Amino acid sequence: MWVYEKKLQYPVRVSTCNPRLAKYLIEQYGGADGELAAALRYLNQRYTIPDKVVGLLTDIGTEEFAHLEMIATMVYKLTKDATPDQMKAAGLADHFADHDKALFYHNAAGVPWTATYIQAKGDPIADLYEDIAAEEKARATYQWLIDLSDDPDLNDGLRYLREREVIHSQRFREAVEILKEDRGKKKVF
Repeated sequence: MWVYEKKLQYPVRVSTCNPRLAKYLIEQYGGADGELAAALRYLNQRYTIPDKVVGLLTDIGTEEFAHLEMIATMVYKLTKDATPDQMKAAGLADHFADHDKALFYHNAAGVPWTATYIQAKGDPIADLYEDIAAEEKARATYQWLIDLSDDPDLNDGLRYLREREVIHSQRFREAVEILKEDRGKKKVF
């Protein structure tokens, strides 16, 4: 189904070890508006979406997994050289006690990921509006992460991810218009 190229969608660079910044980035790994929730939401919704836009959900859903991989790489690079004391000072002692430096799906506050983050109503228009909102929330979170970061290398990757959220939102808006137009057409059988 996929061709996997062993490289990230966009290069991930990190200037220095920074577990505190990693703690914030984990929001996009296992948070309600993070990349895992988005990928699963879109890939789940495509089963009840009209054929005219199903490919869009597949494309964006799989791209979200690429974004998840980028976030995982960022978090790994920010923590790989951190000492236990640095992890503790960054507010990651609970995470470190359970997982060492391994990634785990939870948000920045440590709340584990849950399937309740995935919205699927079965109404294509309602689902696409949910998707637009999800992309806009992710865009806002990326901006806030950029605002919290003083790492220019990391911010380059975060800006890339933020802009992809904008593109996804635009594509979902286009899909809504396609489906609205299709609903308004007279059907002859």
